[in-house]
Amino acid sequence: MADTKENMMTRVPVREQDPKVRATNFNEVCLGYNEEEAVREAQRCMHCRNPKCVEGCPVNISIPEFIHAVSERDFAGAYDSISESSSLPAICGRVCPQERQCEGRCLRGIKGDPVAIGKLERFVADWARSNNRKMKCSLSRNGKKVAVIGSGPAGLTCAGDLAKMGYDVTIFEALHKAGGVLVYGIPEFRLPKDEIVAKEIENVRCLGVKIETNVIVGRSVTIDDLMKKEGFEAVFIGSGAGLPMFMNIPGENIKGVFSANEYLTRSNLMKAYRDDYDTPIALGQKVIVVGGGNVAMDSARTALRLGAEVHVVYRRSEAELPARAEEVEHAKEEGIIFHFLTNPVAILPDEKDYVCGMRCVRMELGEPDATGRRSPIPVENSEFEISCDTVIMALGTRPNPLISSTTDNLEINRKRCIVASEEDGKTSLEGVFAGGDAVSGSATVILAMGAGKRAAKGIDEYLRSRG
Repeated sequence: MADTKENMMTRVPVREQDPKVRATNFNEVCLGYNEEEAVREAQRCMHCRNPKCVEGCPVNISIPEFIHAVSERDFAGAYDSISESSSLPAICGRVCPQERQCEGRCLRGIKGDPVAIGKLERFVADWARSNNRKMKCSLSRNGKKVAVIGSGPAGLTCAGDLAKMGYDVTIFEALHKAGGVLVYGIPEFRLPKDEIVAKEIENVRCLGVKIETNVIVGRSVTIDDLMKKEGFEAVFIGSGAGLPMFMNIPGENIKGVFSANEYLTRSNLMKAYRDDYDTPIALGQKVIVVGGGNVAMDSARTALRLGAEVHVVYRRSEAELPARAEEVEHAKEEGIIFHFLTNPVAILPDEKDYVCGMRCVRMELGEPDATGRRSPIPVENSEFEISCDTVIMALGTRPNPLISSTTDNLEINRKRCIVASEEDGKTSLEGVFAGGDAVSGSATVILAMGAGKRAAKGIDEYLRSRG
């Protein structure tokens, strides 16, 4: 195809499963670029002298460098470039909100479509996996041991970066499988577990990182034990935020009400969506998901694939939806019904104490709140009911207080999040660092990775200063 001005302004479309087909299966929705498509899209990059896209990337990938390599068909060079900054490129390319970060800063997007940076990153990572290309790593070890608590995106990133620097790193994971939210929170149709997540984790292992599962820090072992008995000179806490939040409205404890955390864990980690696994989800015919973030979209699209009619209830307007635009578009295409400016006030039980409906109230937007978003206000005399037999509460999560409650002098805030420096992850305890959702509360994969990366740098500086 000739590189006309019009072609250069328009993004190369990415192939996807047909909405009617994908709504009935758990196969990956996006099919990604092939080599020709990736090269054509990479050639749209303007190679800016002051690339704003890099500023928008929480892990500071050298975006123009890897895209230039793709445009020259140097896919190995592109992977080497990405790997200098990211240990999880196949994951980032699939689930990062690029439209709000790197692509949102792309100068090509001022008068046309921004370069599809995320799709190109995914292509490069998938090419490397298919061609057995490994990350480069220092072969020398410095003899210093670092413990990482949690094998989610923050923990894996911190561990991978430290291993590249020569540290002896061990990850301690509470669950039986490594990956954290990558395995229990994000559905198969967005992030394949065996093909993508397991392979990315194996890449981190290949850097020399050891992973011990079924270790609950705060029960099996304490931070004090790790440092004083096990010989770890520094600890990074990347335990995530797995404690679900609720609205505290009547009926939240009746049968048929799930937290999104439990619902997605049953489906993703326990394989409830597969007929050959005996780990079912008690699913009705009509499901209401409360919330408007990515987790709400994941829950709704999972319920749809399990055979339900699905409604999403969100108290603000569509313009305020925090979920990725791509996920909302996919949900609509698949047939999920949205109720905007709607807020639940009670979940209704039947005579056997099972869910039979939800009472809601209409909302209108008032003045902006502390986050800058306009606060929803109930409209008088606007209550109505929606029938349903399952409710999924997708309202966000907070850190489990187990680690902080069993560790003396570890400062936490009123939301039970660990207090840590944004610059390097330092906490109130000597040699203990933290990052990701354990510090920020529920956030995105890439922000957790950025926190893990900064903490790795902070740990390196701390241990070097001690000699």
